Amino acid sequence: MGVSETMRAVRIAEHGGPEVLELTEVAVPAPQAGEVLVQVSAVALNNTDLWTREGAYGRPGDPEALSGWRGPIDFPRIQGADVAGRVVAVGADVDEGLVGRRVVVDPAIYDSEGPDANPVGLMGSERDGGYAEYVTASAERVHDVTESPLTDDQLATLPTAYGTALGMIERGRLREGETVLVSGASGGVGIALVQIARARGARVIAISSGSKVDSVREAGAHEVVDRARDVAEQIRAAAPEGIDVALDVVAGDLVGEGLPLLREGGRWVVAGALGGYDVTFDVRRLYLHNAQVIGSSMHTPTHFGLLMNLARRAEIQPVVAATFPLDQAARAQEELARRGHVGKIVMHPRVVGRATD
Repeated sequence: MGVSETMRAVRIAEHGGPEVLELTEVAVPAPQAGEVLVQVSAVALNNTDLWTREGAYGRPGDPEALSGWRGPIDFPRIQGADVAGRVVAVGADVDEGLVGRRVVVDPAIYDSEGPDANPVGLMGSERDGGYAEYVTASAERVHDVTESPLTDDQLATLPTAYGTALGMIERGRLREGETVLVSGASGGVGIALVQIARARGARVIAISSGSKVDSVREAGAHEVVDRARDVAEQIRAAAPEGIDVALDVVAGDLVGEGLPLLREGGRWVVAGALGGYDVTFDVRRLYLHNAQVIGSSMHTPTHFGLLMNLARRAEIQPVVAATFPLDQAARAQEELARRGHVGKIVMHPRVVGRATD
């Protein structure tokens, strides 16, 4: 299978606004031992792309410092964590039977080799990602989805958003028949949470803006709370006996307002801070009611394997809100930042008809 010597890629050479996204021509990376080379069919955008570009993650002891997800970025960096494509070459010690297979890449860089390893880095932040025509990845982190009925665009939406969602659901120990609250329900992670929680047999109460209520309900929410009104009052009306699990990507004031709504032994899982990272709550809501606040960062290898099984059977139906060509990466990120869409935004790095060697 022929591979070009060079490729188009979008890189950042510094933190900043969309203007720092630069379309350039670079050498196609060579897969090292234990790696594969993937021709990128589709790459999905995430909030991590915005925050990595902006350097918005801060550092321990200095929350205002410019930083990537887990520390300083090694510039220049090709962004993009969520890749679907086809294996076109393999490095040493990798099964050549992977060549030609349709794959999704697990973008996490883990702290160990075990099935329950924790992510400590991310493709597109700690290593080059999929805003390019080709990307390398560890052979252990590519999952064969050749037989999946999902489109490449749908598959590309899965790694970060659905991986994060499944990690939250697993860490929150959500069980069939429980009542679950989902914040930020119209976003990529939110829609994933709604779909997976509904598939698990939970009763789903989602928080969203009024203009997106119908779309969130179509994704599987039983009740949708309008975030422009009194959220706590609406939740009490929808779940008078309380919430078993909250799956929260907003944080901020919602945590303090929402913890009293948990049932005995309830779990509040936080995986984002769209509403602010400074949180105040009455700690008695925890120890007097055996409640838990759980931090959840992405997924483990086990979680990702479960997600890929769902994808192979098309038990989830990702929503693609819009698609862009690679040379419109800045426009795509601006669209993501406006948060006017429901679902995921996807880019297509390849130019149709581009010659290969």
